[in-house]
Amino acid sequence: MLIKLGSLHYIYLIFIALIIVFMIFKKDITILCLVGIFTLGTISTNSIPLAITGVFDSLAYAITELMGTILIISVITSMSILLNKTGINECMVKPFTKFIKNPTSAYFIIGIFTMIISLFFWPSPAIALIGALFLPAAQKAGLPAIGAAIAMSLFGHGIALSGDFIIQGAPKLTADSAGISVSTVIAASIPLVITMGIVTTLISFFMLKKEFKNKTLSSHKNYSKINSSDDNNLKNLLNEKEKNIFSILIGFLFILDIYIMYKLNLQGGAATALIGGTSIFILISISLYIKKREASSLVISYIVEGFIFGFKVFGPVIPIAAFFYLGDTGFIKIFGEVLPKGSTGLVNDLGLALSSTVPLNAPVGAATLTTVGVITGLDGSGFSGISLTGSIAKIFGIALGKGTATLTALGQISAIWTGGGTIVPWSLLSVAAICNVDPFELAKRNLIPVAIGLAVTTLLSIFLM
Repeated sequence: MLIKLGSLHYIYLIFIALIIVFMIFKKDITILCLVGIFTLGTISTNSIPLAITGVFDSLAYAITELMGTILIISVITSMSILLNKTGINECMVKPFTKFIKNPTSAYFIIGIFTMIISLFFWPSPAIALIGALFLPAAQKAGLPAIGAAIAMSLFGHGIALSGDFIIQGAPKLTADSAGISVSTVIAASIPLVITMGIVTTLISFFMLKKEFKNKTLSSHKNYSKINSSDDNNLKNLLNEKEKNIFSILIGFLFILDIYIMYKLNLQGGAATALIGGTSIFILISISLYIKKREASSLVISYIVEGFIFGFKVFGPVIPIAAFFYLGDTGFIKIFGEVLPKGSTGLVNDLGLALSSTVPLNAPVGAATLTTVGVITGLDGSGFSGISLTGSIAKIFGIALGKGTATLTALGQISAIWTGGGTIVPWSLLSVAAICNVDPFELAKRNLIPVAIGLAVTTLLSIFLM
């Protein structure tokens, strides 16, 4: 059902355009996003007090939506600080140094492992595992943290999540809305996912190599890890044998987590929770072993440091995420039932309106599906708009008499590559935090490869229709 666009839709669209312009000119967009929330609240409620309240409620809503990610990052950071200070991390890295010998091998090994684990358990738990095990070895081999973050985001949040061949959450949503089978969508998406993956990862890699050659790779911004207030040299409290034993046990526990995820079919948040709980268990166990009676204070200090780091990373992004959550169901939860009847969110309404105003042929159909996917992905979810892309693909497919499956797969890929964690900063938080880099810097570096990849993939879809 086509929703008539109103003033709220156009205001939201104007602020999106302004945000993009600000980002192009490298200007901070925090105040702009807060002004956007206030403006939308004022127009929708006709009340300045309610609009002011809505600004606060939108921030609270964003924090609630992001809390699971903030928590896992904080817990992983707490554990990693202790592993670094005890020297256990160095022992864990040693087996991987045999394979990760230079930046090239580091980039592709990290990427491929992230992709494989993400296919089975989705990217969030995969990123936590890969970051804890591979990141130190990659940095030791000469790949900066930003390079590792690029590999994790493109291979995990890009290739694995956009195809979603194992869990099949994404193709199920798009297939249902397009009125075709899941297997049909998966079959149509395979060449598109492969093309998108090869183009983006190789372009990113060659861009990194160029920066290596020009010695400009160190110019990106890193967040500073928290320095522990514990003055004792924890490395001296464990001998080499004890460090090796702990490194083996930790590796075993994370491998056991993977087995449990597979056996119990744990996915998404449940899989992330298992990784987080294991990290807390590791933190407590090591603290008890090295500090005994003083273990409680040590555990508390590292957990506090982990949360300080987590909120330091997420703090600047929460106001931005709050604005983009208004594009989806967050608007109704914050400002009430003020959208037109039948609306599924400002972003989805805009995408549907776009699809109804373009002439129909294969090139325009493919370009429109890509554009709609990108627009719906701006909320940083990736999944919120893929049902819409499936519905539009069905309409276009009927009108063209062909290509429904290809268009459905294209819309799915475009939405998830945009909002699933590659070029929208507020969807890159988990990767950025694990790798200790600025999410805006990571999004900027991914933008050109992903844009080229989408263009090539869209072109290919035209010939496959």
